[in-house]
Amino acid sequence: MSEGCMIRPADATEVDVLADIYRRSSLSNDGDRNMLLAHADVLEFAGDGIADGRTRVATVNGTVVGFSTTLDAGGVVDLEDLFVDPAWMRKGIGLALMRDVVERARERGARVIEVTANPHALAFYARAGFVPYGTAETRFGAAERLQIDLRQ
Repeated sequence: MSEGCMIRPADATEVDVLADIYRRSSLSNDGDRNMLLAHADVLEFAGDGIADGRTRVATVNGTVVGFSTTLDAGGVVDLEDLFVDPAWMRKGIGLALMRDVVERARERGARVIEVTANPHALAFYARAGFVPYGTAETRFGAAERLQIDLRQ
């Protein structure tokens, strides 16, 4: 269903749109909502990756429906953000964004893509090709670290 989805660099004028998607997407999971609302500062999206081209948006018919943000560090690409507008979830937008992340990481010669995964997103990341390799401590406790080995 991601047909017609275009992915491009985010524009600085889109920070409010991305902040809205970030907040609504984060709160769309019933299992996370109360904890996030109790720590409302985590629902703020600063848009730090926009100016340096690390944030990319998915659009359908010109409307922003999701975005990703990555950080490159010595052959490792860390997926910082992957959020889809709740109205567009389960329509292939997230996987289209992941394909874009993988393609761009390969073009830059990265060895792996890593992410610290929300437990509610583990099935999505498995579909996208990630496998577990460890854990990371987050503000809300231990979380699974996943990776895609691009050398395979």
